[in-house]
Amino acid sequence: MKKGCFKSGLILVTLTGLLAAAPLVWGQYTGVNQEISDLNQKIQNQKKQLETIAAKQKAYQAQIDAKVKEKNNLNNQLSIIENHLAKTQLDIDSTNLQIDETGLEIKKIELDSATLDQKIDQEKKQIGDLLNLLNQKNQVSTLEMLLANDSLADFLNQSKYLKDINKKLLDNVENLKQDKNQLDQNRADLNDKSNQLLTLKSKLEDKQNNLTYEQSGKTELLAQTKSSEKQYQALLQQAINEQRQAESDLATAEQALRQKMSQSQRNRLNSGSGTISWPVLRNTVMTLFHDPDYPYRNILGEHPGWDIRAKQGTTITAAGDGYVAKVKFDGTRNYAYIMIIHSNGLATVYGHVSAVYVTQDQYVIAGQSIGRSGGMPGGIGSGPFTTGPHLHFEVRLNGLPVDPANYLD
Repeated sequence: MKKGCFKSGLILVTLTGLLAAAPLVWGQYTGVNQEISDLNQKIQNQKKQLETIAAKQKAYQAQIDAKVKEKNNLNNQLSIIENHLAKTQLDIDSTNLQIDETGLEIKKIELDSATLDQKIDQEKKQIGDLLNLLNQKNQVSTLEMLLANDSLADFLNQSKYLKDINKKLLDNVENLKQDKNQLDQNRADLNDKSNQLLTLKSKLEDKQNNLTYEQSGKTELLAQTKSSEKQYQALLQQAINEQRQAESDLATAEQALRQKMSQSQRNRLNSGSGTISWPVLRNTVMTLFHDPDYPYRNILGEHPGWDIRAKQGTTITAAGDGYVAKVKFDGTRNYAYIMIIHSNGLATVYGHVSAVYVTQDQYVIAGQSIGRSGGMPGGIGSGPFTTGPHLHFEVRLNGLPVDPANYLD
């Protein structure tokens, strides 16, 4: 056999092997693909369980809504609390399922990414082999190829394989681009899912705290009423009276302080930043302004502010520069609060306080410690009805409660 022919034959054999090998690349990933398929099935099962829980949550919410519309008595209030407890437990179950589902999705992305890494390495190797083969082929001129082959048919056959090599090279390069793009997307998805997992775990902790607080609220209610309807109605009337008195005192105190302020005090007030900041570290808002799910809405009316999650005894800071207009605190479990007036007709109220560091008419600056939070059922400053440790925070404009969401970042 001629030397050129022998060389061409080797190229053909090598090329044939390379072209035939491509379909085998994914064969080695069969086990991984099965694992990914199993993960997909588990994820779908989690989604079905979440749908079931969502339906149960809807049913409990319907029961709560129905009880809220009925006559207010101890049995109805206990029923509302029980439904809230059951719904909160479902919230916990749902969040746990979401955590599991997210974990499965993360594992799936990691498996898929590992497979892509292997596939990309294989594609790079094939591209390198094809380029080497083309380099050998390009060293042989058309005349040399004709002389090296015994017939025109052999020459045309080699020409066909040359076209196949070029096509395979282009295909591999395109596949490599797509796989690298997919790998980049997988890494971005993995980062998103990891952040989502952290959020869900924090959310779970909040919901578990909610359950604990609601259970303690039920225990305290039973302890105060001793399951007596008469004592419950007395407690209810106390809460209503405290709420009305607080509303009246807040309006009167703000109006009185603004009227008696000297010009220098007004100038000092108006020289403040005029901004409203979070009075405790930014945290979960348990109850929103006019929240329809406020558990004591049928007792005390619309919720006039935010209930911000805060551990018992958390330091409260002034949300803005201003003068203390009212301090209501006697060291008992009666509802306790602080009110500060600011510039531009704004005022802030801090409720369920368990300790107070300021006095009436005192000037405070934004961020200054003014007291400590409370809200633990039966605790100092909590009042007769509370949903657990938190800070009740109100923003008022010209004497009327407004949504803090319009003033806080």
